[in-house]
Amino acid sequence: MLLQLTEKWQQSPDSWKLRFALPPNRTILGNDPFVPTCVSVKYKGVNESGEEEVLKKSYSPISHPSTEGVVDFLVKEYPPRPGGGVGAYICSLTPGESLTASLKAERMMHGSPVVSKRWKKVGLVGGGTGVAPLIQIVRILLDDPEDDTTIQFLSINRKERDILMKNDLDQLVKDYPGRFSITYSLTDPPENWNGEVGRGTVDMIREALPEPAGADGSTMILVCGMDGFVESWAGPVGRAPPLPDGSKGPKIQGPLLGLLADAGYDASEVFKY
Repeated sequence: MLLQLTEKWQQSPDSWKLRFALPPNRTILGNDPFVPTCVSVKYKGVNESGEEEVLKKSYSPISHPSTEGVVDFLVKEYPPRPGGGVGAYICSLTPGESLTASLKAERMMHGSPVVSKRWKKVGLVGGGTGVAPLIQIVRILLDDPEDDTTIQFLSINRKERDILMKNDLDQLVKDYPGRFSITYSLTDPPENWNGEVGRGTVDMIREALPEPAGADGSTMILVCGMDGFVESWAGPVGRAPPLPDGSKGPKIQGPLLGLLADAGYDASEVFKY
């Protein structure tokens, strides 16, 4: 599908919020207005061997999946490199220009893509742009008047200027007192910083996230960020063998390791998003 850029706002020195108009044949981006969505963006770039190739990268909207007519994305403008550059391409677009994207299959989280009314407590751990897929889940849970899930969000970044969507997150705290809370941690904080410090510890987990529930199905921790970030928190994500068409095989959760394992969570209580 073609998505036409209508507006863009700079969020940090190297990231942008971009709003795209949906094609005329789609009212909403996905097929279900209450299930998280994700698209694969195509870009004609150069692979790691220096040859021209159509590159793909996945992006989760930061807007609610029920939003009609438009979709918002948060994109980081990584410097172009062989095998990369999709983010820089998207951020370079000007209003009126379009990109090519395809809707990805619904993400199965321990057997189901559904998040509404599924757990009593949800903990979200986002590193950098890992906030994007998670805030879509936050919006789904908080927007449902029949859902009373409580959400604790832990946002981890290097510097204060790197905290993405801080205004949105802080506003959600005000709009949903008692249901949504946010904790910020910086690995390179300023002298007057009052939040948490570091990339994560078991003590930080106990302060900022729901406690383990003995695998009774009431609690879920979702972790999203760069591969190394996710690995340190919950262990690496594996891949199944490539598909017949040569594309990457589906992701495999693998065993629960890292900080969340050290904190006593069961593998059924954690999903590496």
